Amino acid sequence: MVQKRFPSLSCDATAARFHTHEVGPNQCCSAVIQEISAPISTVWSVVRRFDNPQAYKHFLKAAASSTETAGTLVAYVSFSVVGGDHRLSNYRSVTTLHSSPVSGTVVVESYVVDVPPGNTKEETCDFVDVIVRCNLQSLAKIAELSAAEGSKKMSM
Repeated sequence: MVQKRFPSLSCDATAARFHTHEVGPNQCCSAVIQEISAPISTVWSVVRRFDNPQAYKHFLKAAASSTETAGTLVAYVSFSVVGGDHRLSNYRSVTTLHSSPVSGTVVVESYVVDVPPGNTKEETCDFVDVIVRCNLQSLAKIAELSAAEGSKKMSM
């Protein structure tokens, strides 16, 4: 097993701790970062819907999840894809939310997944990165719409 750290996250010790993964010889890992123009509490209200992670993870059919709070980090969520006929064998991800004075919230999702037979690590990471990026863009749209609706209600 090899530990994989993401250099762009190494300046934040909390993020680095959650986004350092043990990677086996037939696995790959990556991280995707999304800025969201909504308060962290609004983003968390979407992410914490464990009964319906499909609200923003459109490609997810079933998953196991856990969460906890950690210091300056509001929360993190860990997902594992279970069962099904798909290319995401042994998929495990960690999603963290960080306050940002510039955008509101920065969401980081990192993952480890088995490389399917006949695929390279690069092909697998490219494929999964697209899915994760789509999911995080969906999360951004939902959270930003929710934040805008909340602002409208408060100004009435």
